[in-house]
Amino acid sequence: MSHLDALPPWAAILVAVLVLLGALLAFVGSLGLLRLKNFYKRVHAPTLGTTLGTFFMLAASITCFSVLHGRPIFYEILIGVFLTLTTPITLMLLVRAALYRDREEGSADVPQASPHE
Repeated sequence: MSHLDALPPWAAILVAVLVLLGALLAFVGSLGLLRLKNFYKRVHAPTLGTTLGTFFMLAASITCFSVLHGRPIFYEILIGVFLTLTTPITLMLLVRAALYRDREEGSADVPQASPHE
């Protein structure tokens, strides 16, 4: 037996719904990698979808362990803070590196640099 047997039915349903929502959003974000055509479009779907999916997973984890321990458990919020800070920064660095590379190669798919850059 696992410790999840002690989870009340209402909490188990809530945790299951949150996990399914998180998995669905992560899946939709991953589908963006397959459907979108170029890097600049492709980079947004996984970033947004998987980040929101992760927040639903964290909400499920916080709910599950808070109910099991009988007190609020917020350690997982650190994961959410880390994701909130690092995901946009990583996205920005990847896009800037790709823009620089594509402009140096003279790719036609990339807009030219504006005068104020």
